[in-house]
Amino acid sequence: MLRIERSANGQVMFTLSGRMQTEGIEQVRQLLAVEPPGQRLAINLRDVTLINQEVVAFLAECEAKGIELECCPLHVRSWIDRLKSPTES
Repeated sequence: MLRIERSANGQVMFTLSGRMQTEGIEQVRQLLAVEPPGQRLAINLRDVTLINQEVVAFLAECEAKGIELECCPLHVRSWIDRLKSPTES
């Protein structure tokens, strides 16, 4: 189960906790979409316990749009970085 908390203090922070699976992507996407243009956004991943490949692709997309990923676990960061720059053969 995914839990999402919104807080604001100069930027809007969405803190995610629990299992972030494919079905949670649309929920987070909708929350991000209602924020005003130009609003600084961040996603805190400290308490996320499980993600899948679709979620990693979504997080990479968020980061490409300027949304900051805070407290991103190292294995998730590595996965995102591999998506952004695939290994050359």
